[in-house]
Amino acid sequence: MHVHSYFSGACTTPFLSKFCRESYSDPVEVYESLRQRGMDLFTITDHDSIEGAEKLRRLPNFFLSEELTCRMPSGTEIHVGVYDITERQHTHLQQRRNDLVALLIYLSERRLFFSINHIFSNLTGAREREDFAWFREYFPAIETRNSHMLERSNANAQILARQWDKIAIGGSDAHALPSAGTAYTEVPAARDKEEFFAGLRSGMGQVTGESGSFAKLTRDCFLIAGEMMREKSWTALLAPLGLLLPAFTWFNYLEERQFSRHWAAEVLDEPKSRPRPRWITVPQPALEEWV
Repeated sequence: MHVHSYFSGACTTPFLSKFCRESYSDPVEVYESLRQRGMDLFTITDHDSIEGAEKLRRLPNFFLSEELTCRMPSGTEIHVGVYDITERQHTHLQQRRNDLVALLIYLSERRLFFSINHIFSNLTGAREREDFAWFREYFPAIETRNSHMLERSNANAQILARQWDKIAIGGSDAHALPSAGTAYTEVPAARDKEEFFAGLRSGMGQVTGESGSFAKLTRDCFLIAGEMMREKSWTALLAPLGLLLPAFTWFNYLEERQFSRHWAAEVLDEPKSRPRPRWITVPQPALEEWV
């Protein structure tokens, strides 16, 4: 439910964004890796792109998805997984991704399945308390296992999903092939895509797989750096900076741990609220104005 390919675009880290990509994985190789690891349904969730699906759309049991980069009313940024979409829906999603109200109305009206990804991670920057109110009220699903997030962050996400009565999903968030399929979502006895999503919505989904670690993230960063140098040979001049990669990933996880601890204390201590609506209900005139 969360995996990237070459078409996720430029790396978002300052300086690196000028010459390094988020992922160098070929979509077909991603598909084959997932198939070899026992997956029965396949998707790719590139950042704001569906280009990677061009070679996959005719393959068995593949469906179109993406990871939207969205702007919250507070001004913060989040990643939203949106699943089983059409090309036309992708266009509409991109038009609305910086207007959360319009986006949520569109997702609800089309009954598209979507999730808030890595909710206890600072990957997209700061959070505000009001962001969590939006997540609680309007997001049907929370990513509770991400194979690059720390175990504690995933555990906090799982607790939050139970507390808020949300659907739990899992995905590898793999930017390099070795991590693809190391966390995933399954619906026992589902025979096709329709039964899979029906099972998720009815609470039959199961999340499994591994969490992140310093060794795993460092390995993937080295793999991405190697592919970057293969694509742009001049970047080999930066090879000595590779010695700093372990320090970078270590510092990243220190920040992740602090971020997760802070927001867990803020939102997990709240009293358990009543079940929240899974879909926005908007008066018809408002729908006609937005859609």
